[in-house]
Amino acid sequence: MVPRILFRIATSVGLRTQWCFLRNSAWNARQMIRRQRRLRKGQWSFPPFMFISVTSACNLRCTGCWVNTRGPKQELSIDQLNRFIGACKSEGVRFFGLLGGEPLLHPDLFHVIERHRDCCFQVFTNGTIFTREMAKEMRRLGNVTPLISIEGLDVVNDERRGGDGTYPKALEALEHCRRERLLFGVASSICKSNIGDLLNDTFANEVARRGAHYLWYYVYRPVGENPAPELMLSPDEVKRLREFIVDLRTRAPLLVVDSYWDEDGRALCPAVLGLSHHIGPAGDVEPCPVIQFASESIDDDRPFATVLRESQFMREFQRVAGEASRGCIIMERPDLLKELVMRTGAKATSGRDGLAELDGMCPHCSHYVPGHEVAEKHWLYRWAKKYSFFGFGAYG
Repeated sequence: MVPRILFRIATSVGLRTQWCFLRNSAWNARQMIRRQRRLRKGQWSFPPFMFISVTSACNLRCTGCWVNTRGPKQELSIDQLNRFIGACKSEGVRFFGLLGGEPLLHPDLFHVIERHRDCCFQVFTNGTIFTREMAKEMRRLGNVTPLISIEGLDVVNDERRGGDGTYPKALEALEHCRRERLLFGVASSICKSNIGDLLNDTFANEVARRGAHYLWYYVYRPVGENPAPELMLSPDEVKRLREFIVDLRTRAPLLVVDSYWDEDGRALCPAVLGLSHHIGPAGDVEPCPVIQFASESIDDDRPFATVLRESQFMREFQRVAGEASRGCIIMERPDLLKELVMRTGAKATSGRDGLAELDGMCPHCSHYVPGHEVAEKHWLYRWAKKYSFFGFGAYG
C-alpha cells in the first residue's frame, strides 16, 4: 500500500510541489518532537497547525455550515494575513489550512500564498468555481494543496450544498488538479444522507482513479443557520465510520485522513490538545471553526503567541472540554460551552445569536464512543498518529 501511494505521488505530482511538502513535513516533524519535549516539562507550546477562514463570502448555502453568509461580508485583508502568518512562522509553524466561506473568492489569496513560499497551504474549497487557471497558478506556486469537498453523489451533494450541479463541478475541479499535477485531496463530512454513498471502497477507489492523493473523512456537525440535527450520526454509525477508516488504510491506493482518533483509537479534540486553532474572517481567535466564540483578535498589539498563551477563554475551553469528554463539546455538552462563554465574557463571532443557538442544541454523541476504540492496523498510520495526534496528557 505505502509503495503504491508513494509511486502515485512521485509520478503524478510536480517536482516543485513534492519538494515543498517534503521539506515542510520534515520541518514539522522536528517541531512536533520539540513540542513533545516542552509539554513533558509542563511548558506551553504554540500550535503546530493553524486554520484561517479568509472570507465569509460563499457562492453556496451548505447544510450545517457555520459561516454567516447572509450578513455583511467579513474578510481578512492581505496585511492581516501576512502579519498573522508571519507571526506563526516565527513560532515554527509551516502548515496552514485556508477556509471560508469559499476561500477562492478572496481576491488576494494567491498573493498571500506566494508571499510565504516557505509554508504549505491547504485550500478547503467546494470546487464549483475552481478553474484550470487556478490550478495552473497553484502548480506555479508549488506550496498549495487543494482539498475538494464532496458531500454526496449527485442529488445528495446538491442537497447538502444548497446549489445545483455541484457534483459534476467538483469532479471537474478534480480533473483540473490532475491535469496540472497538483497534490490534492477530497474531503467528505459523513452524515445519515451520504454514509451509504461515501463510506465504501467504490467511492474511495473512484477518488483515487480521478487522481486524488488523499481522502479526508469528517463527522458532520449540526451548526449554523441550517443545522439539520437529523443528519447526525448515531453511535453505531460513528463506530462504522471508524472501523471503515482503519480497514481502508490497509488497502486504499491513497492516504486516508481523519483528525478525531489517536493511534489506539481513543477519541480526541485537536483544539483541546492545542494542536490547532482557528482564525475567523474578522480576525477572531477561536478554538476551532465550528466553535464561534472568542475573546481575542489577531489585531491585538501584543505578539500573537502572547495573545494565545494568555487567553483565559482558550485556557478554560481546553480545561472544560477536556474534562467533559474526549469528543466534541458543542455536540455533547452545548450547555457547558454556554456556561464557559458567559463566565469568561467571550463574544459570539458568527454574527448570529450564538448563545441562543447553543440553547437550541440537543446533546448528541460526537466521535467519542467509549468502550469501542478501534486501534490503527497499519504501521504507518500508527506512527503518524503517535507523533502528530498523541494526547500529551491533556485528558489526564
